[in-house]
This record gives sequence, structure tokens and C-alpha cells, in this order.
Amino acid sequence: MASTLELERFVRDALAAGVPRPQVESTLADAGWSDSQVRAALAAYADVAFPVPVPRPRPQLSAREAFEYLLLFATLYLSAWHLGSLLFDLINHFLPDAADPAYRVQRLGQSMRWSIASLVVAFPVFAWLAWRIGGDVARDPNRRLSPVRRWLTYLTLFLAATVLICDLVALVYNVLGGEASLRFVLKVAVVGTIAGTAFGYYLSDLRREEVHA
Repeated sequence: MASTLELERFVRDALAAGVPRPQVESTLADAGWSDSQVRAALAAYADVAFPVPVPRPRPQLSAREAFEYLLLFATLYLSAWHLGSLLFDLINHFLPDAADPAYRVQRLGQSMRWSIASLVVAFPVFAWLAWRIGGDVARDPNRRLSPVRRWLTYLTLFLAATVLICDLVALVYNVLGGEASLRFVLKVAVVGTIAGTAFGYYLSDLRREEVHA
């Protein structure tokens, strides 16, 4: 099977010979290469008027970039978890479980303090990093192709999708059992809103990345 290196070499030689990009794309498709492989190979060279193919700059991984993205997504996960925990505690406070009054008295206040403290620290860090990285990407769109950014974005999409699926499964299970109380439905809505917002935002972010690729 031909390697990606051979594909890139073929695309470079074809463009150097003056073959139009649509013709190169259709030829490779007829040869069995997938659309994503062909697009990636053609995207490696800028569509500019020059006697020889001009390579585009390729994303490179740096320790600073890895640190920023790891901290960004870690604070995102921490903020999302404690936001959900805080909202759950508020629901438990306003719609208490009559069968378990000790929990509300002994642990609810402590749980809310932990959630508020985590949000006060983690969310501003997340917001500042998102603003900082967004500015860097605006100045250099090639940073959108960062390998760390793409891996963590897809990981976030996977986690959000998993949470949404489990959330819907729990909802359907309880509805079928006739146990969908207001307290339960509100908690399902909290989980679905947080996970759905994260999923929608990062999915649209990946689509913007494809536009700039």
C-alpha cells in the first residue's frame, strides 16, 4: 500500500508539472485515496501562483503550547464538574429529599463551599487562557492545527457525548419506570445543558478549523 509520503510526493510533482488541483484530486480519488487524505495532501501546499509548489507551514508541538492547552482543558473539566455539583446542591436545597434530611444538614453546605471555591479559582483561569489562546490563534491561524489542541478537543467531544448519552439513558429509564420527579428532571437538564454546551461549542470549533485548513 502506498504511504502518505508517496502521496505527498505525487501531489508535489503534479502541482510542479502544472496539473490543476481538481484534476489531481479526481485522479487520486480514482486511484482509491480517501477524500480526507487527498485534501490533507493538497492542503500541504499553498494555492498561490508560483513556478514550484509552495509548502504551507506545518504545526509543531512546543512544551509551552502543551502546557497551555492541558491547563485550559483541565480547568474546563473542573469548572463544568463543580458547576453541575453546585446546581445539584441548589436543587437538593430547594427540593429536599424528605427521606434523607441528614444529608442536607450535614453535607450540603460543605459541598456547596467546595464547588464555589473551585469555580472562583478554576473558571477565571479557564476564561483567561481561552482569551489568551484565542488571541494567539487570531494572529496565527496555523495554531488551529496544533496536535495537542485537536486531541484534547476530540477527547472533550467524546466525554461530552458520553455524558449526554448516559444522561438520556437515565432519563428514559426513569420515565419508563414512572419515577421522573421534578427533582430528577432538573438534574438531568443540568447535566444535559452543561455537556451539550461543551459539545456544541467544540464541534463548531472543529468546523472552523476545517474551514481554515
